[in-house]
Amino acid sequence: MKCAWILYLCQMFLGAYSSSREGKGPNFVLMMVDDLGIGDLGCYGNTTLRTPNIDRLAQEGAKMTQHIAAAPLCTPSRAAFLTGRYAVRSGMASYGRVGVYIMSAVSGGLPTEEITFAQLAKQQGYATALIGKWHLGLNCEKSDDLCHHPNRHGFDHFYGITVTNLRDCQPGHGSIFINVFSHIPYRSIGIGAATLAFLHAFGIIAVSPKLVLNLGLLMVILSALFAGFVFTFPYFNCFLMRNQEIVEQPFLSENLTQRMTYEAVEFLQRNSERPFLLFFSFIQVHTALFASPEFRGRSQHGLYGDAVEEVDWSVGKIMETLDSLGLSENTLVYLTSDQGAHLEEISVRGEVHRGWNGIYRAGKSTNWEGGIRVPGIVRWSQVIPGNKSIDEPTSNMDIFPTVASLAGARIPEDREIDGRSLMPLLLGEVERSEHEFLFHYCNAYLNAVRWRPSNSKSIWKAFFFTPIFSPENSTTCFHTHACFCTEGYVTYHDPPLLFDLSRDPSESTPLTPQTEPEFHTILEVMQQAVARHTRTLTHVPDQLSPGNMLWKPWLQPCCSTLSQLCRCNRDHLGS
Repeated sequence: MKCAWILYLCQMFLGAYSSSREGKGPNFVLMMVDDLGIGDLGCYGNTTLRTPNIDRLAQEGAKMTQHIAAAPLCTPSRAAFLTGRYAVRSGMASYGRVGVYIMSAVSGGLPTEEITFAQLAKQQGYATALIGKWHLGLNCEKSDDLCHHPNRHGFDHFYGITVTNLRDCQPGHGSIFINVFSHIPYRSIGIGAATLAFLHAFGIIAVSPKLVLNLGLLMVILSALFAGFVFTFPYFNCFLMRNQEIVEQPFLSENLTQRMTYEAVEFLQRNSERPFLLFFSFIQVHTALFASPEFRGRSQHGLYGDAVEEVDWSVGKIMETLDSLGLSENTLVYLTSDQGAHLEEISVRGEVHRGWNGIYRAGKSTNWEGGIRVPGIVRWSQVIPGNKSIDEPTSNMDIFPTVASLAGARIPEDREIDGRSLMPLLLGEVERSEHEFLFHYCNAYLNAVRWRPSNSKSIWKAFFFTPIFSPENSTTCFHTHACFCTEGYVTYHDPPLLFDLSRDPSESTPLTPQTEPEFHTILEVMQQAVARHTRTLTHVPDQLSPGNMLWKPWLQPCCSTLSQLCRCNRDHLGS
């Protein structure tokens, strides 16, 4: 009976696969929600937020319970997702504190040498579109060279934002740059000033009044420049593009989810007679949060709940469109999040604007499970059995080889591909994941490693360093708004902290040689795997280096004039 069932599935799969080679499918709808916690969805155990459309996807397809983001921050996670490679291989993982792009007029971005799944699909005759958030750079040398634009990475159509949705992008939500003040060494400055005053008072040194005046004037000038930067930031960085044209600067967020949903629907309708790949990269539920008027106050769980339920509505509209076009049975639909919920998100009014990571520890910007274990749902009607649960380790990098194989494209052989096709697991052809090891990077630093032995039910995870939380007994980094990976913000572990996720998924109690007899053997195997992995890395330019991240006025995108603060509104869907 089992053999007959597997044969039946394989026949259905091969039929769909052969039709794809004839230019009839499968289509791909890939949806990524920004900062969505795994605990926010009903299909993953949430009983408070209403997500019926996403839950329906899980019921009609497969739910992966150990789906792992390749990085706990937006930019490196998305780079890995698109290319099937750890972000450190493309230079999209920073060696500094800031691991994501926060300004548009910077020169770093996803290198053109990298190949995305959109490029592979396009080579096979697919229409391709990215709607929503890009966050992988824009320009290199001029304000209109668009060297890192989605159009240069395989997407025929783009409608969205190139940076991210920051607090500064919405009036009344404050500024992320206020956190700059938390990094000023007030204590050291105070001690230095007091010491200087003491020495001057006792005649040990002489402090010129002119020097004091000049220092005061310098502080006034710097404060004025900072205030001007914060004021102009949304005008210069919060803009909406359609293909290579800025159509709204700054963008109006109130109905942005709906506008992007209808743009996606139009793309599906235009391309219903040919193969297509749609990457719908939701701007929500990254802060600053927003919701359309008809969703505001609807969830009874604050603005975050409203935003999640509007995302669910959007997913429903996409599924409804596929149904109405008769494309559901020949379309692979995938839904995930780029990383876990951002637990440090509290609004300027003290409202909780964060999601829930379920039983998993910590959140975004960390490699604790709450930061990288994300929803992973795949539906392909008549091919993937419904209501299926996969408990093996999988990665968002797996979409690259999955798309390549189903579209009939050849996976590049001149580079390391870290993803593995999901189809053998989804079809039940294998019971074990091809990922014996997964490597967890915090920016460009190897933070932890996961091992799924072939002869055991255990899933081992070892941390080489962990973030220093603030408050001390929490699992958050409120002092910096996100946890950092650099010295002074982490605790290094020798030997590494070891957990068995099969017994302790919440990572509450590290193992020791006394509690785990194979402690040293396990760590030795994992260290050997790290050594093998490290040998596959090659030096590449750091796309998020301080030089690349520095604001460059000549790269500033502007749809009007600087005297008008670049303001414009040309979006036909914005009315």
